[in-house]
Amino acid sequence: MSMPKNAKIFVTGHRGLVGGALVRQLQKQGYTSILTATRAELDLLDQRAVTEFFAREKPDYVFHLAAKVGGIKGNATYPADFITDNLQIQNNVIPNAHGVGVKKLLFFGSVCIYPRLADVPIKEEALLTGPLEVTNEAYAIAKIAGLMMCKKYKQQYGDNFISVMPANLYGINDNFHPENSHVIPALIRKFVAAKEQGKPEVEVWGSGNQTRDFLYVEDLADGLIFLMNNYDGEQHINIGPGYETSIRELIETIQKVVGYEGSVRFDTTKPDGTPRRYLDTSKINALGWQAKTSLEEGLRQTVNWYLEQIEQGLPIREV
Repeated sequence: MSMPKNAKIFVTGHRGLVGGALVRQLQKQGYTSILTATRAELDLLDQRAVTEFFAREKPDYVFHLAAKVGGIKGNATYPADFITDNLQIQNNVIPNAHGVGVKKLLFFGSVCIYPRLADVPIKEEALLTGPLEVTNEAYAIAKIAGLMMCKKYKQQYGDNFISVMPANLYGINDNFHPENSHVIPALIRKFVAAKEQGKPEVEVWGSGNQTRDFLYVEDLADGLIFLMNNYDGEQHINIGPGYETSIRELIETIQKVVGYEGSVRFDTTKPDGTPRRYLDTSKINALGWQAKTSLEEGLRQTVNWYLEQIEQGLPIREV
């Protein structure tokens, strides 16, 4: 059953990369009652505050996107924070959604829930079949706990709680922190700066041989609404472009889009992380959804947005 256009829809993490895109997409599709709360208005780590919020607002649908996130360095530096904060946030949100009778909740996971050496493309059934990538183990375990909560609330209470596992995301309003950001915003920042400063060379981490799948966040937002309206399964479901891209190819594409004409040096003393990783998207494709934006076009839109923010003196998220 599809969400009515006037349903009260609560989006956690609406100021983030995914949440911002989702709010834009909901508005674009004609949904008129979108509920959001800033961290100052609602601290999702505060159990009492979350309980009172749900009791007062009684949302019909919840897109639970809020999380403490970061790249390889952030996950390696703050593992206790990543597991504690993420467990606490979802332990506050999911039971309260059940408590007030939310019609449907979508829990937003992460590709890192899958084993480090899972067969690729990674099917949903690969979960818990092998060791995790150690660099983001704490975050992954928290996310696994969240999707298991949704599954068990469905089993025990019949709650329509679903879980979605996305590919690597990028796009407008990404986190461009110089140390804690993910690979695409980190590379965009690095290449833009190198071009502006006339640097002859850009150094990047790793060999460039590892592969990932990259999903433009505007496509993701469209897919999340699609799943909220069309998927009620107990098993989590993958969402992504359905193909893999090497980091070397990604770097070359960003270099092309930015217009940087210097050379690139790969620092092979730095870790690559998981050698190959991309999601099998056959289940969501069979439901009738596919990503529409090519990697080059998505990168072009992201770079253009980043440059416009700089030129206009507007804020760029760095957390």
